[in-house]
Amino acid sequence: MSPEVLAVSMLVILIIMVMSGIRLAFAMMFLGVTFGVYYRGPAMLSLYMQNIFGTMQNEILIAVPLFVFMGCILEKSGAAEKLFNTMYKLLGPIKGGLALTTIIISTLFAACTGVIAASVTTMTLMALPAMLQRNYDHGLSTGVVCAGGTLGILIPPSVMLVVLGPMTNLSVAKLFSGALMPGLLLASLYIAYIVIRCWLQPSIAPSISDEERAESTNKQLLVQTLVYMLPILGLLFAVLGSILLGIASPTEASALGGLGAVIIALLYRKLNLKTVKDAVYETIKVTSMVFFVIVGASMFTSVFLFMRGGALIESALLGLGLGKWGVVFVMMFTVFIMGMFLDWIGIVYIVVPIFLPIAIHLGIDPLYFVLLICINLQMSFLTPPFAYAIFFVKGVAPPSVTTKEIYWGVAPFVILQAIALTLCIIWPQIVTWLPSIVT
Repeated sequence: MSPEVLAVSMLVILIIMVMSGIRLAFAMMFLGVTFGVYYRGPAMLSLYMQNIFGTMQNEILIAVPLFVFMGCILEKSGAAEKLFNTMYKLLGPIKGGLALTTIIISTLFAACTGVIAASVTTMTLMALPAMLQRNYDHGLSTGVVCAGGTLGILIPPSVMLVVLGPMTNLSVAKLFSGALMPGLLLASLYIAYIVIRCWLQPSIAPSISDEERAESTNKQLLVQTLVYMLPILGLLFAVLGSILLGIASPTEASALGGLGAVIIALLYRKLNLKTVKDAVYETIKVTSMVFFVIVGASMFTSVFLFMRGGALIESALLGLGLGKWGVVFVMMFTVFIMGMFLDWIGIVYIVVPIFLPIAIHLGIDPLYFVLLICINLQMSFLTPPFAYAIFFVKGVAPPSVTTKEIYWGVAPFVILQAIALTLCIIWPQIVTWLPSIVT
């Protein structure tokens, strides 16, 4: 059997195994070992061990558990809840004010919590009941918390970007700077959509009553908002600023972020043994999942590429005669379809080693192409059947909120994400401008 046929068989069997409910990491490990030993013999096992050891030695990956720990501690500090309770009164008189508040806070906390499960669940528990209590449309309410909560996988310091750095031999600082503007673009599109829709349909997002705001004046609410926002902004400047200005490496900045999150929890009097214990357990769980997939994907892709699977896909795409951007469209559409069935980390470890050489062959900047994939992956959290954000929201939402309402609610935000991706393709400067000035 030719190596190309074996490579195609690997992909087909992987899809079948994942659709059957087998964990992606273990499916890739099994296929990597089985096909590797079949094709090259038992000597492949020692190569796998060397590969895994080399991956574990990468210092950049130390930032993964530290950034996860930072997000877990900050989530449990109560900072988001205090800021939300003040901001919703400040923006409450505006139609859709609670939805706007949710997006703004989600954007701020996206830069602090790269764990999507934690950020989506936190925003759902905090913002969704407040919106439903004031007769907000169920679809709009759930769409806002789903889309806002998933910004953390794109806006730095994102765990996805930390993982992609050593994998693609790209600077993590450059990836952070390149992802910042697209992340803010997405947040801006969400805000514009909420404002326009609430202007056209005022009944779907009524303003809060005057009685709810009677205790404080606009000036007092503004001051309180700024006071509660300062610790978060200070943490963001310490982490992102130190990386983008070249003062600290991502690994050093992640340690600083973890310490900063502990200090914020201490300021809000939420730092205790249970908080630390829960944060450590969550960090271990998320980090273990990430590293299992890294190891499995490394074994799978090394065999797949060794059997010329990447060259086969490259020749097929270039042979379509679609031109440079036609091939890019096919690759982006492939990532979009895969996002319906796989987790982001499995997607990047499967498609990036295959698609990145094709993009380089077409003359596309590798940093720009990798970030296009990251922007594309925003849609993977909202597109069924395996839309993780939808499942997280449904799991903690009141029974009155149906799955159908959530699906309809996230649909406009998927369209907005596709628009953002298109804008970044038409105007590459959205992605490339900031990295060009970062040291």
